[in-house]
Amino acid sequence: MKATAVTDRITQLTRVHFVNAFLVREDDGITLVDTTMGGAAGALIAAADAAGAPIRRIALTHGHGDHVGSVDALRERLGGGVPVLLPDGDARIHAGERPDGKLPGSWPKLKTAPDVRLVPGDRVGSLEVVATPGHSPGHVSFLDTRDRTLIAGDVFTAYGGVAVTSHFFLRFPFAAMATWDAARDLESARALRALDPSLLLVGHGPGTRDPVDAIDRAIARASSRARSG
Repeated sequence: MKATAVTDRITQLTRVHFVNAFLVREDDGITLVDTTMGGAAGALIAAADAAGAPIRRIALTHGHGDHVGSVDALRERLGGGVPVLLPDGDARIHAGERPDGKLPGSWPKLKTAPDVRLVPGDRVGSLEVVATPGHSPGHVSFLDTRDRTLIAGDVFTAYGGVAVTSHFFLRFPFAAMATWDAARDLESARALRALDPSLLLVGHGPGTRDPVDAIDRAIARASSRARSG
């Protein structure tokens, strides 16, 4: 697992070259945002140890398997004193509810029920929870209120440039294949643009500094495809 310091408070962890999790430093330790696929618990704990602080909580952008895949193993290793926070809409799916229509993406069966079901406006340490449904029904993003770094999960990807996951981007099509509602996903991209982030971090791809122009181009491309499609 590759560790990249993207700010003085956030480290990006990249597994198998294309799946990211993030260590967010707080006064009491670390918030782990997403967990990548299964089999990563030991590497995630080791990365936090190398960063010099324990994992205090696990906050998830959404319920797909490449983001929640190591939750159960982390719960076994870290115990119940490290709460798991999952967006309410996706927690409902993992609890057995299903939205109308097709539900794409990987939804593994989890032993771990979330300790907290996140809703818009919640705070996770310095992170503000922002509703960004579309890629999944309950998808959320996290805005670091200290410097406006945005952890956007799978609303965007960043391989070969920033792209909205509402439509296929040939350099990295997989996130679009797992998107539940393209129209809502595009609206969520616009909502994140309005936050004027200083740094964009995503589930798949490198960070993008001063990302507003790149986000605008991505939204314009996605909007054009939506109109033509």
